[in-house]
Amino acid sequence: MVRLRHRLRSHLGVLPVENDIKEVIDHAMEQGWLIRDVFGLNPIMAAMQTALVAVEETSLRKDGVTAIMLNAGMVSKIWSSQEIESRFGKSVARIIRGLEKTRQLDKYNTAADSENFRNLLLSFAEDMRVILIMISAQVNLMRQIRDTEEVDMKQQVSQESSYLFAPLAHKLGLYKLKSELEDLSLKYLEHDAYYMIKEKLNATKRARDAYIARFIAPIEKKLMEAGLRFHMKGRTKSIHSIWQKMKKQKCGFEGIYDLFAIRIILDSPMEKEKMQCWQVYSIITDMYTPNPRRLRDWLSVPKTNGYESLHITVLGPENKWVEVQIRTERMDEVAEKGLAAHWRYKGIKGEGNIDEWLNNIRAALESDDHMQMMDQFKMDLYEDEVFVFTPKGDLLRFPKGATILDFAYRIHSRIGNQCVGGKVNNKIVPVREQLQSGDVVEIMTSANQTPKQEWVNIVKTSRAKAKIRLALKETQVKEGLYAKELLERRFKNRKIDLVEGTLSHLIKKLGFKTTTDFYHQLAEERLDVNEVIDKYVEIRNSEKNLSATIAPTRSAEEFNYSDPTEELLKQNDDVLVIDRDLKGLDYQLARCCRPIFGDPIFGFVGVNGGIKIHRTDCPNAPEMKRRFGYRIVKAKWSGKGSSQYAITLRVVGNDDIGIVNNITSIISKDEKMVMRSINIDSHDGLFGGVLTVLLDDTSKLEALIKKLRTVKGVKNVERL
Repeated sequence: MVRLRHRLRSHLGVLPVENDIKEVIDHAMEQGWLIRDVFGLNPIMAAMQTALVAVEETSLRKDGVTAIMLNAGMVSKIWSSQEIESRFGKSVARIIRGLEKTRQLDKYNTAADSENFRNLLLSFAEDMRVILIMISAQVNLMRQIRDTEEVDMKQQVSQESSYLFAPLAHKLGLYKLKSELEDLSLKYLEHDAYYMIKEKLNATKRARDAYIARFIAPIEKKLMEAGLRFHMKGRTKSIHSIWQKMKKQKCGFEGIYDLFAIRIILDSPMEKEKMQCWQVYSIITDMYTPNPRRLRDWLSVPKTNGYESLHITVLGPENKWVEVQIRTERMDEVAEKGLAAHWRYKGIKGEGNIDEWLNNIRAALESDDHMQMMDQFKMDLYEDEVFVFTPKGDLLRFPKGATILDFAYRIHSRIGNQCVGGKVNNKIVPVREQLQSGDVVEIMTSANQTPKQEWVNIVKTSRAKAKIRLALKETQVKEGLYAKELLERRFKNRKIDLVEGTLSHLIKKLGFKTTTDFYHQLAEERLDVNEVIDKYVEIRNSEKNLSATIAPTRSAEEFNYSDPTEELLKQNDDVLVIDRDLKGLDYQLARCCRPIFGDPIFGFVGVNGGIKIHRTDCPNAPEMKRRFGYRIVKAKWSGKGSSQYAITLRVVGNDDIGIVNNITSIISKDEKMVMRSINIDSHDGLFGGVLTVLLDDTSKLEALIKKLRTVKGVKNVERL
C-alpha cells in the first residue's frame, strides 16, 4: 500500500485532502463498513490500485483520485451530498454522486441489451470521470482475480468486461484498456484458445522480430535523411483480436497474416503534424507497393472519439503485407488514453454523432495539462434519450419526453390500450408521467380501459401514436357495427323498412358529416334510438307524401332519366406514363372497357400510330395480347388531374320504383358524381338497370358500388 501511495504521489503530488480521506476511512473501519468483496480484495487497496490505473491510463487527476478514495470509505454514509461538496468541492461531490447512482445499476442483468446499458451508464454517470473510474476499476478487478477460486463469479466479471466495459472503453478511445479487458476476458472464459495463441506468438516471436527489423531498417534510414524526429515500434495484434479473426475467417493461427503492425511516431509540432505524416507516407510508398483499398485516413477526418492516425498496408519483403500506422506523439497519447487525453489539446477537429459534445468541451479548454476544465464539465452526450428498466430488468431506450403510455405500447398493444397508469420506482403515476433515465417502470392496466383520442398528444414515439390511432379506428368500427345492428333490430321490431337513401338524408339532416360519427354517437347513447326512428318516419312520409295511406307499388320500368345537357367530359388532364417513362403522348381511352383513373391499364398501338388505353381486365385484352402482342405497350397513371370519367353499372333488384329512387338519391347527394342516364328493363318481379355515371377515379367507383349494394331490394351491382 505504501508503494502504491508513492506511485500516486509521483503522478499527482501530495493530495491536499489526505487527512480528510484518512478520517473517512478510519470512520468506515470503526463502523465495520470495510468488508472484503467476494474475491477477498481489500476495498482500500483496490481503490488505490484503481486510482493508479485511472491516473496512468486515462490521465485522471486529483479530484478523481479523491473521489475514488472517499467512495471506498463510503463517505456518502457519513456526510450528505451538501457536506461533501462544502469539504471537497463540487467536482468531487459530483463524481461521488455519479458513482453512487451507477452502483444502483448493479442489480440489473446488463447482458439483455448491453448497448443500451452502456448508453445508460454514459447518461446516468453525470460526469465523464465516473465512467473512467468504472473502467479503471474493472481493469484492476480483472488483474486481481487471476488466481481466485470463485470460478462462477470470475466468469460473470469476465463476461461483463467483454460485452460491457471493453466496448465502453472502445467508445471512449481507451484502446489499451479495451485490449487488456478483452485479452483477460478471453483468458478466463476460453482458457485453451488464449494459451494456444499465446504459445504460438511466443514461438514465432524471434522470426517476427527479425522480419520487422529488416522491414524498418531502410525506412528508418530514409526518415533520418529527411530530417524527421521519430521513433518506431512493432505492435503485435492482441490475442483477442487474433482469436476473433480466426473465428471470422474460419482458419487456424497460421492463416492469419497481419499479426503485427509497424507504428511510426513523429515528434512534430502541431502546425506541421499532417504535413509530416503525409511526408512519411510518401517515403514509405516509394519503397514498398501500397494497397490503396486498405488506406485509412483519420488525419483529415478523425474518429468521433478523437482518434487520429494514418493507416497504410504495403507489400514488404518476402511478399508479405504489413500494416504501417503513422501518427505524432500527441496522436499516440490520444490513441492510448482516448478522450481523456484528447481534452488536453485545443483546436482538434472531430466529426460524427458527438461532434457538438466535443465542440462544447473544446470551448471550455484551458492551456494546462491537469484537466482543470473537467471540474466544469457535465456529461450530456445522451441528453435526447432516456433509458428505463422493466420490472424484470430489461433495458429499453426512448426519446426524451416519452411517457408511461409510450412504455406501455412498447411492451404490447393490448397493454397500451388498457393502460390506466404505472408505477415508477414503486410510486404510482398517471399515464402522462415522463420517463427519466434509470427508472424502473411497471404498467397498471384495467380490462375496462379503452384508448382515448387525447392519448395521441400524450405519447412521444411514432410507434405508440400509430398503435393508438389503429385502436381508435378499430373501436369506431366495432361501435359502428354494434350501433347499426341495434338500429336495424329496432326498425324490425317496429316493422319499419330501413331504406339506405332515406337514412342518409336523416343523417345529413341531423348535422353529421359522416355516417361513422352518427353511429359513434348512437353507440355512446348520445342519440336516442327511438327519436332517430321517429325522425326517420317523418322524413320517409314527407318524401313519399304519405300521411295515412301507402301508395301501391309501382314498377321500376316507369322510371326514366337522362341528363338533358350534352354528355361532354372534362378535358382529360390526368397524366399517363406510357412504355419506358414516355410522357406527353396522344392517347384515347378505349370505349370497350372505359378505363378510369386508378384502373390497372395497358396501351395498344393502332395501325395509324395512335394509342388506345385499355383496362387490363378488358374483355378484348386476351385476344389483343394473343394476336398483336408486339403492339402492346406498358402504361400507368402517374398523376391525378381534374378529369371525370363515364362508367357504366348494371344494377339488378326487386321491381319497385322506390328502390330506383333510393339509388338515384345516393348518386345525386354526392357532389363529385354526375348521373348521365338510367335505362330500366323489368320482368318476373325484377328490374335490370344500366346506369351511366361521371366520377373521378376507382376509389369513388368502389365507394359507389358499396353504397348501392346496401340499398334494400338491390340484388347485384357490377361494372360493365
